Amino acid sequence: MAESGYQGRKLEEDIINAGFYPQLVMDVVTDALDGAVPTSHLVQVETHFDQTEVHRHVTVLALAGEVVQVTHVDDQALDEDGQDVVAHVSTETVPIRNLTSVTLSFAYRQPQEYTPRTPASEVTLMMSWTGSQRIDVQPADCADPACEADHGYTGVAPREDVVLRISAEADGPQAVEDAKEFARALRRANTALSGTSHL
Repeated sequence: MAESGYQGRKLEEDIINAGFYPQLVMDVVTDALDGAVPTSHLVQVETHFDQTEVHRHVTVLALAGEVVQVTHVDDQALDEDGQDVVAHVSTETVPIRNLTSVTLSFAYRQPQEYTPRTPASEVTLMMSWTGSQRIDVQPADCADPACEADHGYTGVAPREDVVLRISAEADGPQAVEDAKEFARALRRANTALSGTSHL
């Protein structure tokens, strides 16, 4: 997932291996790159559950020259038995110079046993460029299970445009290393353009 290889060959392999409408995703990414050859990329398939339904979506980040191409594809069943499905596709070309933040958060299990060879159990990659703010709100509660009082709402309002969580348990240890390498490649590209290491 970290290096695209000659003419983006590894990118195509990773999209195929992700298994989420691979031909559609590859065609959309190729069209969005418009002939540019990616030097680094990250492909992330996420699965979440909504009561009895399972939903999957894929995000592809491709670093090519002075831009990052962001592609997101998910699907929606239009009928109850899932025979009528529509795919929703969005692409965005982000100039690297417009990135205001690239954040990589790490999680390590059993930190008391950490050694320099201990791999991270998961990483979260966050990229921001527009300053957009997402608000996640949920009902607040308290520690008393018998409490019936209304505690209002609580939430967070992070500024981010892309958030990808990569877990060694769910995605494999190599996926975590690939995410770290993509973040490093992105930082190097930004530093080369700006002449400063502000990320």
